Amino acid sequence: MKCYAMVDTSLCVACGACAKICPRGAIGLPDGVYAKVNREKCVGCSMCAKICPASVITIMERENI
Repeated sequence: MKCYAMVDTSLCVACGACAKICPRGAIGLPDGVYAKVNREKCVGCSMCAKICPASVITIMERENI
């Protein structure tokens, strides 16, 4: 199953924990306001979702890939 991480930007606290743990460098904080996922780099490993203190990251299934 091919997946990717999705951040609920309205609830993200921009702590950076997800960006630090991502083994693919797929998550960043470009504006310092919320985390942003690069879906091309993300493989859906779920490490970010597990470490997120605000529990705002969901692992989604990719469609038609």
